[in-house]
Order: sequence, then structure tokens, then C-alpha cells
Amino acid sequence: MAGDFAGELGGEMGHTALHAIIRRMKLSVIMPVYNEKDTIQEIVHRVMEVGLASEILIVDDGSKDGTRDLLKAIGELPGVRVILHEKNQGKGAAVRTGIQAATGDILLIQDADLEYDPREYPNLLKPLEENLADVVYGSRFLGAARRPILFWNMVANKILTFITNILYNNILTDMETGYKVFRRSVVQDMTIHAKRFDFEPEFTAKLLKRKVRIYEVPIVFNPRDYTEGKKIGVWDGVEALWTLIKYRFVD
Repeated sequence: MAGDFAGELGGEMGHTALHAIIRRMKLSVIMPVYNEKDTIQEIVHRVMEVGLASEILIVDDGSKDGTRDLLKAIGELPGVRVILHEKNQGKGAAVRTGIQAATGDILLIQDADLEYDPREYPNLLKPLEENLADVVYGSRFLGAARRPILFWNMVANKILTFITNILYNNILTDMETGYKVFRRSVVQDMTIHAKRFDFEPEFTAKLLKRKVRIYEVPIVFNPRDYTEGKKIGVWDGVEALWTLIKYRFVD
């Protein structure tokens, strides 16, 4: 497990410390899902194995590959709730549904494709537990281990992050990260319009405009390539750029 906090926690003492966090902060894991029959069972198992989530809220966004058949059994597991969208609307729409339905004090977005490792949860939660931040981003570009592929995808991410920093006067390293953890209070009065992959820039733009305390921690990242799963395309990049510019001037 990457990160200093994870390294400090060992054996029985580590187990106790992790669950002390949950006694103070109820964690809801929001999992947007679309056509992930090959990974959905494994990612739910990994989240449950960490033992920090008070609830796992799976929002299936109109899957057609058999994922929903698996979710019938997964939804019977303790602490797991499943919400079904009648038709595919996009990741942003699924995340919005999850935020509205979640009951936790802390909300964590977990993709279902195994690119992000739930064993990072202690690292992500630590700045919140220590009251250093209200939002934590798991950065893929702060030096943790990662699978070295998808050069142009990395370039696109860095360009969008660079533009974010220019527009909002910040020094983020990974605006597009899928690992975002935040206090419920951050989004209680925030209206989010995103339906697709524009969730990341819209959410980040509104956080930065509100001067919300954001903390970045390095995370291990194991990206799929284009033959293994869904990836953000050129149009999604254009949409993200427009979203950043738009919300610099409107809410």
C-alpha cells in the first residue's frame, strides 16, 4: 500500500486506527458502473476487504453486458445498495445520483474498472481525519507506482490540469483523477450539472471558486489501455476544456 499513513499502520494497531476513523466519519463509497461485468465483483470485494466503508452505493448507468445480472446478488451483500438507471446517461449522472442517495459524512468516488486501488483509502482519508482539508484528490502524478502506458492520455490530463491552474490560480497536479473524497457539507448546496466526463472539471472548478480546502495525495494507478476498457476521447477533452472556461465565469 502506497503512502506514509499506510506504512505507519501495522497489525492490530493499524486495524484499530483505521476503524477509529469510521467511528468519527461515516464513509459512503459511490461507485458509478457501466458495462463492467468482468470487474464489478472484484472491485466490490476489494472495497469490502478494506473494511472502511459504511455503505457501498453502486449506481448502474444502464449496463447491457450482464453487469445487472451480477448486481442482483451483489445488492444482497451487507452494506451494499444498488440503484439502476433505466438508460445510459453518463458517469457524471451516475455520480450525481450517488451523491444524492449517499448517507455518509464523507463521500468517496470509486470507479469499477480496477484502475484505482481501494487499499489507498487510508491515505485518502487521513487529511480529512486530521482536518487538513475538506476534499482530497488522489493524484496519479505525485510519484507513486503506476503502470507506464497511455502517453497521450497523460498529456491530455496534464494540459487540462495546467489550464485549471491558470484559470483558478492553483497548483493541482491531477484535476481529472477519479479518486475524489469529500465531506458531505462541500456538496450540500452545490448544483452539479455534469452528465458525462465533465463531472471532474465542473466539480473542481466549483471547489476552487469557493476556496474549498483541497489536498492531494499520491496514489498507485493501474490504467487499462483502449482494448481493455472505456477511455476519455478527444471530444471529452474539448468538453472538459469548455467546462473549465464556462464555470470560471458562471455557477
